[in-house]
Amino acid sequence: MTNTVKTNDIKKGTPIMTNQLGYQVSGTMEDNLKGNTRMIKTNGSEIGLFDEMGSIYAWNIVSAKIDGEWVSVELTNKQIDAKSKQEGWLR
Repeated sequence: MTNTVKTNDIKKGTPIMTNQLGYQVSGTMEDNLKGNTRMIKTNGSEIGLFDEMGSIYAWNIVSAKIDGEWVSVELTNKQIDAKSKQEGWLR
């Protein structure tokens, strides 16, 4: 069993943990696409917000449940570059 999964290899329906709301919350992957953004359903109600569906950056996906086990998420080189540029814009 692997300890990591590439963001581009996470399939629709996979349980995930994300941090785009400022806290780690659970959700579900809602697409099979590859790239810097992915469509998810997030369980914001875990922290007093709303459950909703929308796009997030791939680097906001913290872990995924693969074959019944939570594994860390690994970014592609292009995603690492895009994250670096986006963080630069926010400074």
